[in-house]
Amino acid sequence: MNIEKTPAPSVIGRIPERLLLGPGPSNAPQSVLDAAAQPLLGHLDPFFSTILQELQAMLRAVFRTENLVTYAVSGTGSAGMQTLAANLFEPGDTVLVGRNGVFGTRICDALQRMAVEVVPIDAPWGSPIRLEDIEQAWRRTPRPTALWIVHAETSTGLLQPDMQAIGEFVHRNRGLFLVDCVTSLGGAPVEIDAWHVDAAFSGTQKCLNVAPGLAPVTFNERALRKVAARNLPVTSWYFDLDAIRRYWIEQEGGGRLYHHTAPISSIYSLHEGLRLVLEEGLEARWNRHRRMAGALQAGLTALGFTYRVKEASHRAPMLHAVTLPPDLESAVRPKLLAEHGIEVGAGLAAWAADTWRIGLMGVNASEEVVLRLVDTLEKYLPAKKGAGRKAAEATLQADGG
Repeated sequence: MNIEKTPAPSVIGRIPERLLLGPGPSNAPQSVLDAAAQPLLGHLDPFFSTILQELQAMLRAVFRTENLVTYAVSGTGSAGMQTLAANLFEPGDTVLVGRNGVFGTRICDALQRMAVEVVPIDAPWGSPIRLEDIEQAWRRTPRPTALWIVHAETSTGLLQPDMQAIGEFVHRNRGLFLVDCVTSLGGAPVEIDAWHVDAAFSGTQKCLNVAPGLAPVTFNERALRKVAARNLPVTSWYFDLDAIRRYWIEQEGGGRLYHHTAPISSIYSLHEGLRLVLEEGLEARWNRHRRMAGALQAGLTALGFTYRVKEASHRAPMLHAVTLPPDLESAVRPKLLAEHGIEVGAGLAAWAADTWRIGLMGVNASEEVVLRLVDTLEKYLPAKKGAGRKAAEATLQADGG
């Protein structure tokens, strides 16, 4: 039987414009998109080696670290989590994990699958892990190896306080301090060296404004000594730090060793995204996120939204978890996308039914975006018409806007 084959029409040219105000991904600047369209190089090409070296230097600057072993794992943020878990721990280790949202729970799951002993330090969703609870859990745990904590919990919008004090406590007690900074990197202060963080991971799709697909990681010398002292080989070939670092970091005498084919175009994009972050300046970028978060918070509160994180100082500036006003229908969220091209995220787990997660990440942390979202929401809250914009603009003006 002969069947005439005709190519199906491509949908790529019809992708709609969206304002991505969910928990990720965020919108990418045009120069980041353009970077991905540059000609491909071989992954061992000397020019590509230069790109890798520059990217590592920029990652160190954004992480605020001097760690030599700082690179981008080929995979999403969860691949960064798996890289830390697979290399640093093995059966016989005991890891304390802050568990106050989905992503702390995910770390526990990843470690338990490796037969690592996990001691959760629980707090209610929307509440931080308290330093005193960490201290108590550490002291009652026989031979703890490490503490792993989420800096900005994407499921709740909480920004963990006391990071430096936590790191100092863990180091005084000869443990490793690990941090998930997927959502916070590039949008709030992340101080790897000053906080005594031994290893951390992030993702590209949030405040760095790069497409998902790479996971920046960093390891200090204390962490590397733990890897070197393993009793068993790393069970993951793909995430094996000793193997992959020989690709990212030139060997004595020059050259890099093949491990896997790097995602060339994604690395181009991350290089450009990091360049834009550093061009703006970290402190300026952090301050911009803080100011726009304050304006959005004022606007949403005036419209009757309620923040899930009760303590304002514990709210992540780039991720707003809010419950809806009683006079706003839950069906409005899909209408925002269908009618206005604005994506916001739903809540997770127990918060799925009545919570939105609104992201102001990277380029989206702007006055234009805040006011566009508030104005759009007011269309569905006619009784409060103008209240959200007025509150947001007043906050910006009071904060120097």
